[in-house]
Amino acid sequence: MRVVIQRVSSASVSVNKKVIGSCANGLLILAGIEDLDTEEDAAWLSAKIVNLRIFNDAEEKMNLSLKDVNGEMLVVSQFTLHASTKKGNRPSYILAARPEKALPLFNAFVEMLKKESGWPVATGEFGAHMEVSLVNDGPVTIIIDSKNKE
Repeated sequence: MRVVIQRVSSASVSVNKKVIGSCANGLLILAGIEDLDTEEDAAWLSAKIVNLRIFNDAEEKMNLSLKDVNGEMLVVSQFTLHASTKKGNRPSYILAARPEKALPLFNAFVEMLKKESGWPVATGEFGAHMEVSLVNDGPVTIIIDSKNKE
C-alpha cells in the first residue's frame, strides 16, 4: 500500500457537489492499494500513521502524534498512487489492485485506523469521482509505502 499523508487544518471530500466526509485538525490520507497488498500492509500502515510524530509541540517541534493531539482523519482511496510513468506519457495503472480486491482491503485499513486511534474515521466514496479540498498545515506531506517500510 502506498499513502500520501497531509497534515491539515481542514479537509473534505465531495461527490456530486455534496460533502460526504471531512476532518478538522488532523490528517488527510490518500490511499492506493496494489495487487500484492495484504492486511499485513494495512496493519503496519495504520499503526505507523496514527503514531507518526508530525504535529508540533509547545516548542514548535514536530514531536506529537495524531493520538497526542486528538487529531481527526479523512481517508480517500486513490488508485492513481500506483501509476507507472516509465513508458510514454500516459500513466499505466497495471499495479493497482482491481476493485474486488482493493475495496475490502481499503475498508479493512479504515477499520484498523479506527481501532488504532480509538475514534471515527471519515472517508470518501470508493470508486467515485471525488473532489478533495484541503488546507495543508505546514505544509507537511509525507509519502509512505508499506513495501519499502519507509
